[in-house]
Amino acid sequence: MSKNIFRTKSINQFLSETKQDGGMNRVLGTFGLTMLGIGCIVGTGIFVLTGIAAANYSGPALIISFIIAALACGCAALCYSEFAAMIPVAGSAYTYGYVALGEFWAWVIGWDLILEYTLALSAVSIGWSGYFGNILTNLGLALPKEFITAPEEGGLINLPAMAIIWIITLINMKGITQSSLVNDIIVVIKLAVVGLFIALGISHVEPANWTPFMPYGWSGVFTGASVIFFAYIGFDAVSTAAEEVKNPQKDLPRGIILSLIICTILYIAVSAILTGMVPYLQFKTTAAPVAYALQLVGYHWGAAAVSVGAICGLTSVLLVMCLGQSRILFVMSRDGLLPRFFGHINKTTKTPVRSSLLVAIVSSILAGLVPIGIVAEMVNIGTLAA
Repeated sequence: MSKNIFRTKSINQFLSETKQDGGMNRVLGTFGLTMLGIGCIVGTGIFVLTGIAAANYSGPALIISFIIAALACGCAALCYSEFAAMIPVAGSAYTYGYVALGEFWAWVIGWDLILEYTLALSAVSIGWSGYFGNILTNLGLALPKEFITAPEEGGLINLPAMAIIWIITLINMKGITQSSLVNDIIVVIKLAVVGLFIALGISHVEPANWTPFMPYGWSGVFTGASVIFFAYIGFDAVSTAAEEVKNPQKDLPRGIILSLIICTILYIAVSAILTGMVPYLQFKTTAAPVAYALQLVGYHWGAAAVSVGAICGLTSVLLVMCLGQSRILFVMSRDGLLPRFFGHINKTTKTPVRSSLLVAIVSSILAGLVPIGIVAEMVNIGTLAA
């Protein structure tokens, strides 16, 4: 029995199975994968965590914290790059675990990833609902509280959170080409917002605000690095699309590494300008440091632009996470570790429609009925397990 549950599967076996049902469309190149990586990495982390880490842990040395976190992620990214090039099959760490460790550990890893992605998908959609509700309120179109909050928070159901999951799912079900195109457009918008902040803020930088540069010492810098590590999570999602890449041996490593490098440069630039515009201690009183900094220097419309960037950031995160989750579920089903019904590729769209629908049903129910606090705690458990 131990031989059966710890049996491994060769790379050739996995590759032969990818041709079942005609296989998925191999249309993604380095650019598309890089945009997927940026889409999943750059979320609210750049708009929220920068201020928290600067005020409480790193001060202006937040730049160093981002570099340390990037180096730590870089080691993991190099591992994912090598695995993805060696085993160009959907499923990410689940597939790598099956080849290296055996069926039992692959099953454990797969369920950890399902737990992490499903709960994170629900949590991010609830956050998206909050931003969406704020934008509508500013436009004078406030939604009734009953339809934007969970039952335990005094509402009936969080409809915007459920709706965005289904919209994203429908886009993903249409095909990887359509998903990649939508992601590219969203990423361009949010990168434009980040670029706008850099362009507006750089002329308002006061070098005096960078003194003292390391107010909390090296311990604060390393603590800050651990806090903002969350802002990098997502580069691994690129590897879940391995079966839809034109040249996985070259494109996957390039996409993973490039997305990490680009995001690191953006994070360093934003944190340097942010702490140069406003004394770092002032960020203790705000959860929206980028918008706060723009308002202080007279750009009152900056908050609106940041809200657009944040909601675009969350949308692209949802898109990539939903895509990744459905691929992990699909591969596990194809391997027989989940009902084979979900290990099916639609002949028209060349996408795992059944697994995508299952992901949408479960995650939307959680997003609509469970409070953000409980979902966030469950996400932490899922991420830790994974």
